[in-house]
Amino acid sequence: MMQETLRLFVAAALPQDLKEYLVQARQAYDEPGIRAVPTENLHLTLFFLGNVAGSALADIRQTLTQVAQRYEPFVLTLEQVEPGPKRTVPRLIWARFEPHPGFTQLSRELTQLLSATPPKQEKFIPHITLCRFRKDLPVPAHLPLVTPDQKMVFPVNTLALWQSQLASPHPVYTIMETFGLGGT
Repeated sequence: MMQETLRLFVAAALPQDLKEYLVQARQAYDEPGIRAVPTENLHLTLFFLGNVAGSALADIRQTLTQVAQRYEPFVLTLEQVEPGPKRTVPRLIWARFEPHPGFTQLSRELTQLLSATPPKQEKFIPHITLCRFRKDLPVPAHLPLVTPDQKMVFPVNTLALWQSQLASPHPVYTIMETFGLGGT
């Protein structure tokens, strides 16, 4: 008998005003070689688990409950929408936020607790993937940088366990359960 596997990640859902701003900002990247991530799929990843046995779900939920209770809500500030992670050889268009110790600590702890083999050193950059480059076309040259006209913030009050079901042309993401930070 085959065991059910689920493709999972831990992420924070976006508030509607930030989602609307990012959908508008990514219009600067309307190019044939760039495809937008569906609006309903936009999220702030904290940790990608990958394919997990369904039998591990109860332990994952328990871990997320405990971790969420140890962290207070925090606020991220949008720095820029840009090609990244390296501008010279980008792989995607992302909304990059200013570094924040709460995000870094939370991502690091989730990685340590949920990864089968935690990486020794990892940079935790708070970001939202807005667009991906098509593999069959060259990366467009001279891509703009979009800086918000006014301060855009993202209050992170919860984290959620998401399921990713691979489909064409985009995966389908579903929030399975939400966990309030600081016991909220």
